[in-house]
Amino acid sequence: MGSVGVLRNTTMVCVPLMSHSVEQLVGDMLQAKNEGADLVELRLDCLSEFNPDQHLRTIVCSRPLPIIVVYRPTWDGGLYDGDEKSRLETLLLAKELGAEYIDLELQVASDIMEKHKLGQQSKCKIIVSCFVDRIRSSKEDLSDLVTRMQSTGAHITKLVTNATDITELSRIFHLLSHCQIPLIAYSTGERGLISQLLGPKFGGILVYGSLEGNQVAGLPTLASLKEAYAVENIDADTKVFGLISKPVSHSKGPILHNPTFRHVGFNGVYVPMFVDDLKQFFDVYESPDFAGYSVGIPYKEAVMEFCDEVHPLAKSIGAVNTIVKRHSDGKLIGYNTDCEASITAIEDALKARGLVNGEAFLPSPLTGKQFVLVGAGGAGRALSFGAKTRGARVMVFDIDYDRAKSLALAVSGDALPFEELTNFQPEKGAVLANATPIGMHPNKNRIPVSEKTLRDYSVVFDAVYTPRKTTLLTDAEAAGAIIVSGVEMFLRQAVGQFNLFTGGKAPEEFMREIVLSKF
Repeated sequence: MGSVGVLRNTTMVCVPLMSHSVEQLVGDMLQAKNEGADLVELRLDCLSEFNPDQHLRTIVCSRPLPIIVVYRPTWDGGLYDGDEKSRLETLLLAKELGAEYIDLELQVASDIMEKHKLGQQSKCKIIVSCFVDRIRSSKEDLSDLVTRMQSTGAHITKLVTNATDITELSRIFHLLSHCQIPLIAYSTGERGLISQLLGPKFGGILVYGSLEGNQVAGLPTLASLKEAYAVENIDADTKVFGLISKPVSHSKGPILHNPTFRHVGFNGVYVPMFVDDLKQFFDVYESPDFAGYSVGIPYKEAVMEFCDEVHPLAKSIGAVNTIVKRHSDGKLIGYNTDCEASITAIEDALKARGLVNGEAFLPSPLTGKQFVLVGAGGAGRALSFGAKTRGARVMVFDIDYDRAKSLALAVSGDALPFEELTNFQPEKGAVLANATPIGMHPNKNRIPVSEKTLRDYSVVFDAVYTPRKTTLLTDAEAAGAIIVSGVEMFLRQAVGQFNLFTGGKAPEEFMREIVLSKF
């Protein structure tokens, strides 16, 4: 197997393998190749009963694609706690056997590189790595650290951090943009996810992804890197969009927006953004490269404070679910695409039933109906204002009774304390809309109302879309109600967002096909 030389300029996808046996490791390498990996990182310290002289030749000779050999000691966060001399000899043996890359910790790299002349021309390239527990250091301090790694004679440097806030990742992007030799840099955990996904935009040469069925915490799956994000297509000109939320791992936005960007030839990428502090986030990511956002729980109301302008509909609702950075001046413009998305989804479901009892003469099938809303947050506000414009009579429940009363007042409706919801008896033919996370994965078995009242609702809508058919919808359907999934609202609001993000017209049928096949 020939050497691949120094990592390519285009981004490569690597799978870290922490297999427990040699047999499993060989099988995992083959699986990684079949799933589309460009190379694999072998964590030898995770192997049990590993004998280098006996097993290393089998591993290296069985590789179906290039390998990075890592033998991480406990003093650097690994599992190897044996003799240091034996550990380093194992890495050198991997080099002699033909491994494309070996990884050396910064603490030992200088001595080993000089003693064994590893920096000289060789088929095996040396990665010098360092783990920083926090990124409290300045850009300058991190640059100095990378310079120290470069000074060892490394062919490639690697910096791994543990971010406590998404804003810290801007320092990684700065390093990637300015490093003089190939740099692998990323942060672990959910808050660090975009350091992997956006690395290619800023010059990163390697992105890590985990195998299907063997996911590594904090890493995207190999399948998502290839299919949803298509990281090989991300470049310096790619515009960044994302979901601002907390938590964010449930988001289906990337598997809808990214393929649609590619379908219309728009150079953009949509990523999940775990945000703790809105002000810090907008202050740090002010570059035009960060061009727009979806806004999720719990920020749809709070984010209005950070918009330079708010569309009149969003202002009247008091909630923003979409932000676009205006090209001409960089100002943040807030919109609400939830309102029409949710209300038209409910209306269309009612119309599909057939217009009876004079409803054909009404402005909307919602006109005059009791509209029971559970949840007065951002999604709930959009639903209630939409229902009001259609002539429905809104009844609001929220765990924060003051918030429920405030929303009811704004839509000329009524409010009741949340604890009364279980005994609340709706009018026959009422509409129920759940705009709370109740029933969302992983707490899928809860419903927000009493099961015995479901037979009184003509239609039940659930803003939750993970899972696609919630327990509430299942029970409501069994009780005879028309059900409307949050997936339908999600699709319609995403169409509106796509139009705002790109300035074009969303391919609605293409997006619907994705939703039907992937959600």
